Amino acid sequence: MSELKTKKNDKDVLNFLENVDHKKRKEDSLKLFELMNKALGIEPSMWGDSIVGYGSYHYKSKSGRSGDWFVTGFSPRKQSMTVYVLAGMHKFEEELSKLGKHKIGKGCLYINKLEDVDLDVLEDIIKKTYKDFESRNFNIEV
Repeated sequence: MSELKTKKNDKDVLNFLENVDHKKRKEDSLKLFELMNKALGIEPSMWGDSIVGYGSYHYKSKSGRSGDWFVTGFSPRKQSMTVYVLAGMHKFEEELSKLGKHKIGKGCLYINKLEDVDLDVLEDIIKKTYKDFESRNFNIEV
């Protein structure tokens, strides 16, 4: 089995965010950083080269692969801001209907600009995602 490339590291989160090339994405990244710090009350870590992750837990999949992963987080991708909602999008149908302009993947929200979404609703989704992991008795480390 190949080793997971995206791992928690000691790179500086603010330095990463301050160096995002796209001006609007940089502004939104810093705003999302503040929102998530406030919502969760914990400091994030860098995961790989481009993911800002909050908390971590150890997982083991049905295939036998195991590793550590962040509970929630975001990445200022070139196409859009990616917010990781690893609890699963199906748990947030009501919130998503109120969020504003976005796209979804299995465990990701894709947002072009933060001004396109209701930040209170986004904060609610982030808090609920974290609480979902806590309620399932994952050993979350911060």
